[in-house]
Amino acid sequence: MITLTHYLVLSGILFVIGLVGVIRRKNLLMLFFSTEIMLNAVNVGLAAISKFHQDLTGQIFAFFIIAVAASEVAVGLGLLVLWYKRNGSIDLETLQKMKG
Repeated sequence: MITLTHYLVLSGILFVIGLVGVIRRKNLLMLFFSTEIMLNAVNVGLAAISKFHQDLTGQIFAFFIIAVAASEVAVGLGLLVLWYKRNGSIDLETLQKMKG
């Protein structure tokens, strides 16, 4: 039988994987993937707690987090494509060369 603890452990593991990806970032695309993993970890936790308490509030918050994540990806990937066209690389070291 899968309990709330199993879901929360899975959520915690996913969040740590995403956090390690953000900390070790070398590539902007991997940074986006890592933040998506972290947001999905929060969604798993919210949905599990919501189901455990028989309340839809956590699932509604998870829905809004998915909407925010989708908009983040749309804007972020657009900027990433523009950056790649200008510099030919998506490494974070190239961001330090920005001139404004």
